[in-house]
Amino acid sequence: MKEGQFPSDAFKDALAANDEYVKNFKYRDLTGVASKGIAIVTCMDSRINPLSVIGMRSGDAKILRNAGARVTEDVLRTLVLATYLLGVNRILIMPHTNCRMAMSEEADIHNLIEEQYGVDTRSLEFRTVSDQNKALVTDVNRVRSYPFSRKGVEVGGAIYDVATGKITPVDC
Repeated sequence: MKEGQFPSDAFKDALAANDEYVKNFKYRDLTGVASKGIAIVTCMDSRINPLSVIGMRSGDAKILRNAGARVTEDVLRTLVLATYLLGVNRILIMPHTNCRMAMSEEADIHNLIEEQYGVDTRSLEFRTVSDQNKALVTDVNRVRSYPFSRKGVEVGGAIYDVATGKITPVDC
């Protein structure tokens, strides 16, 4: 393979699935606006289907995902755009049970990566948490108090249970 060339073999299954998806594509009339007015900040964990969790489908919500469902500078930037320009008037921050970011210390993850792969990642902040509820309260209040947050936008937090599918609201 030439340098810079798309690695087709590595993505063969995904490209074939997309060919099938295109045959029955039904979302061409959607706009970029969240039709149900909600944004969900959740973890990248593949056990979470954020739209299904709250009974929605494509076009209804904006979905922001990262390790641990943490409110980072990029999440704040994206929420500003979503609330001012893309119809979002409520934000749900939704970490989950059995999350790797809540089961390890920051140093342990750095050490594991260095031991297994020989890469020193200590210049990165993974944002692990020892108390998921406390971190959720902090993140919800970070969005609420962000100087560029749009007034009137409701922000709430809930923990998603990967074993049952239930979301449990947390007072923040």
